[in-house]
Amino acid sequence: MSNPSNGLSTKLLVSIGIGVGVTAISSATYLYYKYWKQDVMPEEWQRVGTLEMLEFFPLKSCARLKIPDGTELDCDVLGLRYQGFLDRALMLVDSTDVMITARGYPKMVLITSTLVTPTKLEINAPGMDTLELDFKKLVKEAPGINIHTAVFGAKLDATLCGEKYDKWFSQYLLGQESGLKLVYYPYRKPFKPIDKDIANEPHITKSDTGAFADATSYMLMNLSSIDDLNKRLPRPVQSIQFRGGFYLKMDKSEPYAEDAFDWIKVGNEAVFRKVAPCRRCILPNINPETGERDPENNPLKTLKTYRCFENKPSPVLGIHLGLRKAGKVKRGDVIYCGVQK
Repeated sequence: MSNPSNGLSTKLLVSIGIGVGVTAISSATYLYYKYWKQDVMPEEWQRVGTLEMLEFFPLKSCARLKIPDGTELDCDVLGLRYQGFLDRALMLVDSTDVMITARGYPKMVLITSTLVTPTKLEINAPGMDTLELDFKKLVKEAPGINIHTAVFGAKLDATLCGEKYDKWFSQYLLGQESGLKLVYYPYRKPFKPIDKDIANEPHITKSDTGAFADATSYMLMNLSSIDDLNKRLPRPVQSIQFRGGFYLKMDKSEPYAEDAFDWIKVGNEAVFRKVAPCRRCILPNINPETGERDPENNPLKTLKTYRCFENKPSPVLGIHLGLRKAGKVKRGDVIYCGVQK
């Protein structure tokens, strides 16, 4: 019977209650599968291919370090670790402490590093004398002065390496005695805030941001995707132009299959969560052997014709990963994709 005081029948109130309950259950179920369930490490794994290439960059935006086949690298929360060095833990800044990269200084890709002892690098560039950097000695003797800098707006502190390094890089890139400074990442864990462009991704955490990496400490490229891109280009590009870290050679060629990956295991130990798509800038347009930009703005120009999503201007190629289980990796390791039940 209706209650004249409120004008609502008991049946209507019950219906409203049931409706609210169903909506709440539906919302909870959606959130469970979208966030919590997807963030549980899989118990089953399916082989998708092998680790064809493994890249390591001691100096951000410079050439990769050549690593002998069969060499194991540690997957650290800050990124790949090889001997006494950490991936992208050295970086150049200008006189105002603003990060510089090969986007603005293409000749940076010609700066090479050679490991001569577990803690010592020999750094070379065209027309320059060899620069030695002993990281263990550097940490003891560095000025110890922190500077305030940022990686694409993500603010953090860094430590100066010293005047002899500043002079060498200034001479090579600027043709003068000063103007640039070499800094290193002095912490044992990530302190860099999450990049604003991926801050809304549901699975990324602050511990995924690495040392001086652009966005995250790990990134995976699918060589099938690069092959498909090269079919569309007037001049094929090299896979190393994407500075991926991990390069997957799929057992069965499937371009862009990585878009659907949620969990990745490399070898028998290291486990990663996909935390964001990798949105591309102009850096892949630079030839790593000549330090010259592509005259037609490729491959970025071509990528923009078919790999832009969500009304965002930067095209996607590759996926950012967050480390969820530490371990060792080496070239030739089997790569698995997680199977969610």
